[in-house]
Amino acid sequence: MQGGAVQLNAAAVLSRAGLRDHQVAAVSRLRGGSKKGVFRIACADGFSAVLYVWAEAEDYWPVSPDRADGVFGHASGLDLFEACAARFEAAAVRIPHVYLLDDSQTVYPADLALVEDVRGGTLEELLAADPVAAEPVVQRLSGTLTAMRGQRADHFGRAGDSHGPVGDFVSSERVVLDRALRHLGRAADRVPRIADARQRLDATLRSFAADVQPRTGYSLIHGELGPDHVLIDEQRQPVIIDIEGAMFFDAEWEHAFLRLRFGDFYRWLRAPGLDEQRIRLYSLALYLSLIEGPLRLLDGGYPDRDEMLAIADANVERALKMAGTPQR
Repeated sequence: MQGGAVQLNAAAVLSRAGLRDHQVAAVSRLRGGSKKGVFRIACADGFSAVLYVWAEAEDYWPVSPDRADGVFGHASGLDLFEACAARFEAAAVRIPHVYLLDDSQTVYPADLALVEDVRGGTLEELLAADPVAAEPVVQRLSGTLTAMRGQRADHFGRAGDSHGPVGDFVSSERVVLDRALRHLGRAADRVPRIADARQRLDATLRSFAADVQPRTGYSLIHGELGPDHVLIDEQRQPVIIDIEGAMFFDAEWEHAFLRLRFGDFYRWLRAPGLDEQRIRLYSLALYLSLIEGPLRLLDGGYPDRDEMLAIADANVERALKMAGTPQR
């Protein structure tokens, strides 16, 4: 879908949130947001808040078989946001304070959430500008991850499911393998180098999966916890955003993503007791997802084409390297 411009009465939103004393000065779109619109409402007295808009025109992801893909399905919507926020708050994990949840569609024809505007920038920006200053923030994030691992469930499933986590009739590693094989097939249709290496990649995935030992018991994970999904508040505490895709699943899935996105800084986030065989499988599955996903996102008209192509190309290299296939 094409991302649209939001036109709503921001003053009415503030009023519904009990913030009517603040006079709106400007409304601006914030960077990112491929499934929902994200806007800053700035006020004349210096107060500001962030507005989430779950409108069809704000969702760039085209319809695909994976939209309803169980625990990894299309995670978007006010209901998921509200339920996941409750999960994180129960774990004492810092997320932006919620001022308003509104599904009335009286102010604007879409579901809305108004949340705290955390103005300390992203952890990604701080890591790039001053890694020394970022270290204590990342160490606090490590504590956040420990708190999340303390939230346990017997079955895997969406953290935002109102009925609680519901495991499939297959193992978590089988869910990841089956999804990775689908991503491999679709990536091979789009990327000649993946098509050429498809048999080797297929065999590598199956070999990695065969080495994973069964397990029961799952922890709360974010699912896509890159440093761009961590804001920094005035007390230099990490604040987690984009929480709708949170799930009860293997911590190794979270750590495969953390290793990829934090690079050398991952050393501050390492956790004891992780299964390296599982991380190996999940890393290759993640690379294939990050080839197929960005290329599919471009089908929906996502505006930053170069960014998505760069992500896909980098993960082509990673996947081929992991499968022992020559790179460029």
